[in-house]
Amino acid sequence: MGRTRATTAKASCDACFFQRNMLCALDLAAPCVTFRPDHPEGLRPPRQMRFVFRQERQVRASWAFPTADEQAALHAV
Repeated sequence: MGRTRATTAKASCDACFFQRNMLCALDLAAPCVTFRPDHPEGLRPPRQMRFVFRQERQVRASWAFPTADEQAALHAV
């Protein structure tokens, strides 16, 4: 049996925060990319992606700058 996704309401200009508060200056037939749903609490920022730290795989750096002593030895005349 196939699974179906939960249906979400389609975005429309009638449900847009900017349209309902007379802040929209566009005259389009379809909702624009700045569509934000109108909530009783007001305008909410869009959800952000979660930041996940990755585990370090290397114990030490594979390359590092030479120390001062090594630099002096390389350039000694």
